[in-house]
Amino acid sequence: MTELTKIKCAPCEGGIPALTQAEVEDHAKDTPEWKVSADHKKISREFTFGNFYETMAFVNAVAWIANQQDHHPDIEVSYSKAVVHYWTHAIDGLSVNDFICAARIDQIAE
Repeated sequence: MTELTKIKCAPCEGGIPALTQAEVEDHAKDTPEWKVSADHKKISREFTFGNFYETMAFVNAVAWIANQQDHHPDIEVSYSKAVVHYWTHAIDGLSVNDFICAARIDQIAE
């Protein structure tokens, strides 16, 4: 468990800078399964499952986390795979909120 799982997302309506490349790389150490995009504006992780039911159960768990944190990802869903993408739209880049949600999702994926 990382420190990120103990923090709640703070509302972000813009007006703050996105994380710097150094800050992104630092937070990425706590979420090593997540891939950082080349422009350091998004993080993504692919999850695989044995069947559609397991995939949808995971997607519903991600939705619950997103609603609890009021920070919502984009999710691509297929029969046995879900790809979760996070970035903070209001700042067109990454915020701590993205890494908080990624860490929480990692907890349910273990």
